[in-house]
Amino acid sequence: MEIPESMAEELGAWNNGRGIGLEDWIGCEGRFALAVGYAAAFWPAIHLVEGYLITSDDGPPDPEHILTWEHGEGATRDGVEAVCNHLHIVDLHAVGCADASSDKLEALGEVLREMWAAKLALQFPNRSCRVAFRHPDDPMDLEGYVLSFWQIANEGVPCRP
Repeated sequence: MEIPESMAEELGAWNNGRGIGLEDWIGCEGRFALAVGYAAAFWPAIHLVEGYLITSDDGPPDPEHILTWEHGEGATRDGVEAVCNHLHIVDLHAVGCADASSDKLEALGEVLREMWAAKLALQFPNRSCRVAFRHPDDPMDLEGYVLSFWQIANEGVPCRP
């Protein structure tokens, strides 16, 4: 993975200016409790509920909660899945996290898109999914970096006839 530009100076200062790579850096700065937390977001638990694939880290979601999304005006099955399975990349950390930047969110979002696509293909090989990473028009709109997925078979399918 390429080091985001906003991290280059910090990582370059390590080892008396010789620098450090990302994997060596997390070996110095990281901690296992955070790694476990990241694993839950990066490789989420996905459940099949009422024909929907839904992420939830505390067991299968309540079908009644999912069905409430179906009652919206013009609701589609892919829209329900997309909204239930979205992640604002900036929300991985506390609001106002000092080192949030567009280049970091971009790099992380692209890798997460690949990871989620791999997980879906592995866990649900008979259910083709589209994993999308939305980039905001304004790169400084950090809330606009959003990852989501839905089943291709659900694209445009109305929830209620």
